Amino acid sequence: MKAIVAAALLAGAAQAHYTFPKLSGTSEWSSVRKTQNWQNNGPVTDVSSEAIRCFQLSGGAPDTTAFSAGGTITWDIAPNIYHPGALSAYMAKVPSGSTAASWDGSGANWFKVYQDMPSASNGQYTWPSDGKASVSFTIPQCLADGEYLFRVEHVALHSASTVGGAQFYISCAQIKVSGGSGSKTPSDLVSFPGAYSAQDPGILINIYNNGGAQYKPAGPSVFSC
Repeated sequence: MKAIVAAALLAGAAQAHYTFPKLSGTSEWSSVRKTQNWQNNGPVTDVSSEAIRCFQLSGGAPDTTAFSAGGTITWDIAPNIYHPGALSAYMAKVPSGSTAASWDGSGANWFKVYQDMPSASNGQYTWPSDGKASVSFTIPQCLADGEYLFRVEHVALHSASTVGGAQFYISCAQIKVSGGSGSKTPSDLVSFPGAYSAQDPGILINIYNNGGAQYKPAGPSVFSC
């Protein structure tokens, strides 16, 4: 009986968690790097760990998916965004001499391309990403053509009132961008780890009693063309 109860609790915990296993129109873990939580759906909680970058199990994915600059990239979520918290997206251009499949994404190469913001009512936050089974982002039209890593992140903040309580759900996809104007070079570049501190106000926070303060997301500002 105890074993049955334990198994049920583990299954319930896995169902409350989630992954970003694929880009819409592709198969799971084809151009998205397989994450360490691909079986148990568990989060990253240490922002200083290497896992905060792509949470990948090992190496790159087998495929790289083509997108047009100015177009939309859609991620499918398994099963859905269960916890309240902030959704963001980053890109990093693959350096010359490397490919999206071989590059590890290290160094200050990441720029933010999306950040959602919550509404506030009676001291509580509500995010537009709550409950979503897919999320979409626009690839900036002004980027230079080439291969990129595209990193999606949802930080669940339901238990974030203590250090280490924020839960990061992360995946990185390998993409190839074409049709970009190359008219603007991203600035405010960050590295993972390095972009966040465990004490950042967007990470260490009580979302159920915020006093009406505006949410301050972690990381850099959003790049725009």
